[in-house]
This record gives sequence, structure tokens and C-alpha cells, in this order.
Amino acid sequence: MNFYEAKRAFAALFQNELSEWEARSLLTTLYENGENEEEIAAAATVMRSHSIRLPLSAELQGKIMDIVGTGGDKSKSINISSTSAIILASLGCYVAKHGNRAITSNSGSADMLEALGINLSLPQEAQVKMLEETNFTFMFAINHHPAMSYIMPVRRSIPHPTIFNIIGPLCNPAGAKKGLIGVLDPKLITNIANALKLLGSTASLVVSAKDCMDEISVSAVTQAALLKDGEVKEFEIDPQEYGIALTSKQEVVGGDAVQNAQIALDTLSNKQKGAKLDIILLNTAFALFLDDKARDVKEGLEMAAMAIESGRAKKKLDEIIKFSHMF
Repeated sequence: MNFYEAKRAFAALFQNELSEWEARSLLTTLYENGENEEEIAAAATVMRSHSIRLPLSAELQGKIMDIVGTGGDKSKSINISSTSAIILASLGCYVAKHGNRAITSNSGSADMLEALGINLSLPQEAQVKMLEETNFTFMFAINHHPAMSYIMPVRRSIPHPTIFNIIGPLCNPAGAKKGLIGVLDPKLITNIANALKLLGSTASLVVSAKDCMDEISVSAVTQAALLKDGEVKEFEIDPQEYGIALTSKQEVVGGDAVQNAQIALDTLSNKQKGAKLDIILLNTAFALFLDDKARDVKEGLEMAAMAIESGRAKKKLDEIIKFSHMF
């Protein structure tokens, strides 16, 4: 389908105008044919139009970014993007984190952040204030996409991933136009980057590691597509090029929310070493480069390490926790 055909189909789906059979047929056909960039962009456009948006000023919206994965890699890793988000906030990035509780992992972003002591049950006005004051906020996906209640029963009846496993990270309720997005299927990297271009993103990095992680891995080369200055460029990320030795994927395995929160706390408190630290630093460094806070990835790595070693990252976590309990 082209963009307009797909947009009409998803408009009918979100308005609950399709029968269960028609909805299942639409999602299954897209999966079997492989979702193209126009279909992805159209589905995300409709989903965005039905979402509850965070009311940000135009100035703040132009600054925000997200760092998020599609999930589903079953790696049981530590909460990499959520930990990176706090480091990014400590370095001047504005991070509007879009996430949920665990579905396929032991600890979703919401689970881990809550275990750290952050109050996530904030009204929208407080979420905006938190972003303005601390450079960080968290948005529960389930609270911002009520129209998905029509679609969830159909999704659950389909035994394979659907386009909704792809477009969730593309539908940030704060309207972030910058982001580091991890995906499970490497065949989707370029299509998603081109879909983000159609959606008006200004700077995005889409990644998928060859060890089946939806992050920039330290256990394998990661395939990537960078959208910047209106162009999409494909390349590979080898951690060894940045002085990070390849290690076993097992080295970044975490646990439940409490265990992952402790790992995050140890990382931010300069107590965590080895692969768990390396993977957080590497993902943070690429996000800093993407947000034009670092001239290159090498400088991003130095900035991320400095934020931890100086106590700046831990101070930012304490600030976020304190602020979240003021409402």
C-alpha cells in the first residue's frame, strides 16, 4: 500500500470500523508482505492522531528526544535506555521517555524507574514541569494511547509480531523529533528511518544488533541507519572501534525490576564496571552525538563517563526522584 491507502486503512482500524476478521487480515497481510516505509509512516500518523499528547511549548518540543527500543529481543538485559536517559538528562539533553511495564522482558522501563524511587503517577501538567525542571520525564504508553483498547484483542489473537511492534517508539506522546530507536528485525532498520523522515523527524538513529538486541550492543556489530539533515545513511557500529572489547551477551543480562534498579544505581554512582557500564556508555554516546551535544561518538563516550565519575549523573537521579514526589 502507499501512504494514503495505508492511512485510510488504519483510520478505519483506530475508529473501530473494521470487523475482527478485517483487522486481523490487515495486520497479517502487512506482516507477510513486510511493512514498507509508507505503511509504517501512515500507521504511526494515525496512531499519533489518536494519542493523548503532552502539552509542551514549541520551544521545548524542539529540544526533546527519546531513547527507546521496540522490545521483544528476549535478551533479559539490564535497562539500558532508561539508565542512559538519566545520564543524558544530566548532560543537558531533554529526554521525554516513552515506555511501559514489562511485556517480554523481566523489567520494563516503568518497572525499573519505579523501583529506583521515581513516582511515575504524575498528571500531565506535572510531567511537563518535571521535563522543564529536571530535563527528564516519563510517559506511560498505556495512558497516552486509549484507542489501542480496540486493537489489543486482535493483536493478542495473532501469533506473530504486527506493525504495532514497530510503530510504538515512533509515537512519542511528547512529539519528540529526535531519538535513538532500537529494533529487533534488522530488515526494518532503513524502512523505519525513512518512515521517520516522512513523519518529520529531524535526527534519528535506528539500530539493530547482530546478536539480536534492540540496542547498540557490545557483544556484536550493530547495524544502523542515521537520519540527519534530511538524509538516511546506513552503516555499522563496531564497539571495538571505540576501544570497547567485544564480550559475551550474557555479561549484560540483568534481573527483575529491583535488581535492574540496583544495577542502574550502581552505574550512576560510579560503582559498575565492565560490559554493563560499556553498553550504557556506548548508547549514551551515540544519543549525545545525535542531539548535537557531542561532536562525535568518542567525545560522547568521554562526556558520559565524566557525568558518572563526577557524580553528576547520580545527582540528576536524586533530583528527578525528589521532584517526582512534589506532586
